[in-house]
Amino acid sequence: MSQDLQKIIAGRRAAEFVKNGMVVGIGSGSTIAHFIEALGERVANEQLNIVGVATSEKTRRNAAQLGIPMYNVDDIDKIDLTIDGADQISDDFSAIKGGGAALLWEKIVAFNSRENIWVVDASKRVDKLNQYLPVEVIPYGSDQLFKRFTASGFHPTWRLDQNGNPVRTDSANFLIDLHLPIIENPRELGDELIKMVGVVEHGLFTDVVNHVIVGTDDHSVNVIDVK
Repeated sequence: MSQDLQKIIAGRRAAEFVKNGMVVGIGSGSTIAHFIEALGERVANEQLNIVGVATSEKTRRNAAQLGIPMYNVDDIDKIDLTIDGADQISDDFSAIKGGGAALLWEKIVAFNSRENIWVVDASKRVDKLNQYLPVEVIPYGSDQLFKRFTASGFHPTWRLDQNGNPVRTDSANFLIDLHLPIIENPRELGDELIKMVGVVEHGLFTDVVNHVIVGTDDHSVNVIDVK
């Protein structure tokens, strides 16, 4: 079963968790694109009455085009459920997010949600987190922060666009990707990073997810209850 098909079945299964009257945080990424499509179908076919809160401008545009009413996170009182993707999920259900440059908005929406579901294909499950870690930083002083990351042994690289310019997030910040072989303790590393002046947010998500939906090789979906 292809990775793309795993994403499709997992994304469409996630749409079934949305109930009438919910305020729904809508995540970012290729798997969530299938969730948005399925959710738009439910809004159109079932007259599903929901409100969406986007984790990126791209998500907001795509969801709105499918007829999902979209609100700003500061315009609502609560978020009932957030459904988002992840770049990696470890055995302790920590995750790395931010490959699509939306980690700050994703974390704001997630931590203001009563419940969180992550939706991934099977390749995203790992024993321990081991891929590059995005860190969102303000432009002012970012060169100094890059030097500090280097001195700390984090092996940083700038996130650049196709023209060689720094990628700008939806909040107009820069991204620095850290390259560590294995992240043994995501909570400790996250605490260390967030205390560095100039760091806006990092892509480590810990102690946040309630359920994980995984598209598997046998044409099925595995729903894991975390908490």
